[in-house]
Amino acid sequence: MSARTTPQSSDFKPSTLYPGLTVTSFGIHGISFVIRLVKINFIAMKSLLKSVALILLLSAFTLPGDSEFVTLKNTSFGKGEVLTYRVNFGFFTVGKASTVIDNKVFMMNGRPSYKVDAFGETSGMVSWVTKVNDQWGAYIDTAALVTHVSYRKIREGNYRKDEMVTYDHEKNQAEVKVLDKKTNIYGDPKYYQTPENVRDMVAGFLYMRVIDFNKHKKGDTVSISGFFEDTAYNLKIIYAGKDKVNTKIGKIPCHKLVPVMPDNKLFDGENSVTCWISDDGNRIPVKIQAKMFIGSTGIELTGIKGLRNQLRVLQ
Repeated sequence: MSARTTPQSSDFKPSTLYPGLTVTSFGIHGISFVIRLVKINFIAMKSLLKSVALILLLSAFTLPGDSEFVTLKNTSFGKGEVLTYRVNFGFFTVGKASTVIDNKVFMMNGRPSYKVDAFGETSGMVSWVTKVNDQWGAYIDTAALVTHVSYRKIREGNYRKDEMVTYDHEKNQAEVKVLDKKTNIYGDPKYYQTPENVRDMVAGFLYMRVIDFNKHKKGDTVSISGFFEDTAYNLKIIYAGKDKVNTKIGKIPCHKLVPVMPDNKLFDGENSVTCWISDDGNRIPVKIQAKMFIGSTGIELTGIKGLRNQLRVLQ
């Protein structure tokens, strides 16, 4: 095997979509009201996925100054883990999401790597009118939790995008290729400079889980530099102390995190997004809630499989 191994483009061909039901299949009075409601939920679903990605971006990068891979202590997760979530808009369930760590370890760039995928899709009334069916995946170094290869398969209504990114940590460079919709072949790559030890969104999900939040005090603010697409960021997270979250699984003790959101047209204020991480050995995301100008939306843990540690649930 060569020192640098990259998946073939054919490994990332778009998956076949299931045909959705047509609006006329409702066959009930007041359909125009239902369609308006569904469209609002669809917007909320897309916005929530973006907010989740931004939260992961906040945790996806090491602090400036690291010049080589550092082995991170990980006792929080391992192969075969599956987490499932419900996506809500107000009192309505509008979608579902999941994260999956493959049962195998893959060799990427000569280093053992996890293959991790995150999925998000609409359900119920939203899917009857228009669909979101997104997949974010990455091959992530098992020791340093840096990304070697990442990919996205975006399906949002009529919008399609397939992207593959290969990271060169020696050059601090990302090679980005996008699938041509007509030829079904990846086009010419574009190159971007990245911070040292860069991580994509999915690796950020894992990196966040090796942070010992018990070492932080309420009100602590951490500034983290990062790079996403073609822009450098300097983002902040406020540690808001401990909390308890009621879920389908039970009441789970958590750490509460509040990312400082940049000014935008989707979210209602800089403290509009809150994330709860389990206060146990797993440190899994339990709940994310976002206050938007059109209402409140969020995700909540509904199922677990293959956890490395016993989930702490209060009686």
